[in-house]
Amino acid sequence: METRILVVEDDPEISDLVALHLRRAGYTVDTARDGHAALAALDREPPDLVLLDLMLPPGPDGLALCRRIRERARYLPVLILTARGDEVDRVVGLELGADDYVTKPFSVRELVARVRSLLRRHRASAPAEGDEERPLRFGALRIDRVRREVRLGERAVELTAREFDLLVHFARHPGRVFTRASLLDDVWGYAHRGYEHTVNSHINRLRAKIEEDPARPRWVLTVWGVGYKFGGERASASGAEAGA
Repeated sequence: METRILVVEDDPEISDLVALHLRRAGYTVDTARDGHAALAALDREPPDLVLLDLMLPPGPDGLALCRRIRERARYLPVLILTARGDEVDRVVGLELGADDYVTKPFSVRELVARVRSLLRRHRASAPAEGDEERPLRFGALRIDRVRREVRLGERAVELTAREFDLLVHFARHPGRVFTRASLLDDVWGYAHRGYEHTVNSHINRLRAKIEEDPARPRWVLTVWGVGYKFGGERASASGAEAGA
């Protein structure tokens, strides 16, 4: 099955270079030079990943496109391109639901590796074939991987894309202990090695959203001197992923 990537970049040299290397890596690539063309491409042939420049010509910019993508029913991984130093736009893009970012100027080899890693993480967090209607359930905690929604009892829990992937990774392996380094590899991708503090900050934010008392967590537990594990027990065999 082909993997389709939409590259939204107004600079023709960058767009052509990125598209060339992605095609060499085996991906089918569509390109768009502005927000209107990107929206048309999304409607015409939905991609498996969007590579999105934040600075686009007049019309919907990258942030507006990221918001529009997240309003769609099907979840698409989004990797944003930002100019070095545009920290505010980068942070806003991540808060709007972008999954990762690369700063310009960038290594094309690293960019392709980030794309591979993001696609792998997205596929790992998605339900297996034939399992589409079976959310992960742990007591009051319900994780819908198709809609990428989390509920705690009657309350909807708003998570960022990375927080959601982290929670799914834990929930698919209840009781298994993960080091910070292994979480970086499995959830963030190899390019983030050496940033173990990133795991700590995401764990803290995730606990603040899903734990009744983050100081005494029920779901995401610390294993002192090692890392973290998921402490929930499946509510029922029919409501959770079998064989995780």
